[in-house]
Amino acid sequence: MNAEGLVEVVLPGKVEPEGLRIRLGAVPRPGPGEVVIRTEATGVSFAEQQMRRGRYYDQPPFPFVPGYDLVGTVLATGEGVEPGLAGARVAALVKVGGWASHVRVEAADVVPVPEGVAPAEAETLVVNGVTAWQMLHRKARVRAGHTVVVHGANGGVGSVLVQLARAAGAHVIGTASARHHDALRAQGVVPVDYRAGDLAARIRALAPGGVDAVFDHVGGSGITGSWRLLAPGGTLVSYGSAATRDAEGSKQWPVLKLLFRVLLWNALPNRRRAYFYNVWAGRALSRDRFRSRLRGDLTQVFAALQRGEVTARIAARLPLTRAADALRLAESGTVAGKVVLIP
Repeated sequence: MNAEGLVEVVLPGKVEPEGLRIRLGAVPRPGPGEVVIRTEATGVSFAEQQMRRGRYYDQPPFPFVPGYDLVGTVLATGEGVEPGLAGARVAALVKVGGWASHVRVEAADVVPVPEGVAPAEAETLVVNGVTAWQMLHRKARVRAGHTVVVHGANGGVGSVLVQLARAAGAHVIGTASARHHDALRAQGVVPVDYRAGDLAARIRALAPGGVDAVFDHVGGSGITGSWRLLAPGGTLVSYGSAATRDAEGSKQWPVLKLLFRVLLWNALPNRRRAYFYNVWAGRALSRDRFRSRLRGDLTQVFAALQRGEVTARIAARLPLTRAADALRLAESGTVAGKVVLIP
């Protein structure tokens, strides 16, 4: 196993993408209850963009290997792991460590990838897919006939949200820059240019009675506008703070402010609800329950892919050794879908 050699990308500190480093080493060996995955695809998400700025609210100390999720083949199994798992294609949500040719994870954390689903396609739907599924079905409980707003409808999570919402029978209003509007219309989405001024007023014109759900990754001061778009009984799901990506100061403060707003709104005597979504919520309290929910929800997303309800939106495929180019491309805001790294 060690003859293969390990290749991983290291984030040494607060650097521009070109400051990423490539490190070589020995392939790790699995410990008890662990597997080693030979990575076939990993991706660039908003989390890594924040991490390189030191802005992700619970990132580890520098230096570390970024990479929120991955898809690959089990190369080796540790003591106590079913030996038959070796050779299986699996997905894993790891938060950090995914930008590597080989990754060691707990066997209980891997999710089988269905036969016939290519690694890069599956990778686009790991963190993005489970995030979209859980926000749509576990938090907002969107049903046929609902009207929802998806901010960043062309992005990694947003593009999956749009498709899952349409598959659920919802009407979708999607915010995006004008160059993505034709693609959104082709999916049955009503596009709104977020750069054209008074975004909330233009959305209210499309849904005068309010909407049933808003999915907001932007955060910042604009979150209040999202809350005001809700109809009675509506749900706001906040899942990021893209507006403060380049801000200085505490990396926890933007998230804490969002949490405070959510608590305040939910304490008011009204029929609307707000959530701050975190894919890792509940893991510390019950790891088994967290794993079961993750496995079940990601399996549902992969099934939606196989049924054609969701398509894998791959913005670009680049070698792992070109992680700097991939990160720069993902941060450019010019692509639709997810930038995928292929070790």
